[in-house]
Amino acid sequence: MKKLRKERKETQEQVAKEIGIVMRHYQRIELDEGLPGIEVFFALADHFQVNADYLLGRTDVREMLPPSEEAPEEI
Repeated sequence: MKKLRKERKETQEQVAKEIGIVMRHYQRIELDEGLPGIEVFFALADHFQVNADYLLGRTDVREMLPPSEEAPEEI
């Protein structure tokens, strides 16, 4: 998170305010003191415009998949 934040030249306070959490909560996320809740996690992915799997460290691909390439829903 810190790397993404620094690339965008934002402060911790700016990111926390943008995604709607208190700064201390964001600081804990950035220090890797536990995973954020699912809503905060996806808010971070949207804010940084990266793939959720990238935030989890499961891929090196930052880009979000376009809607046409998303996995189909299971019935």
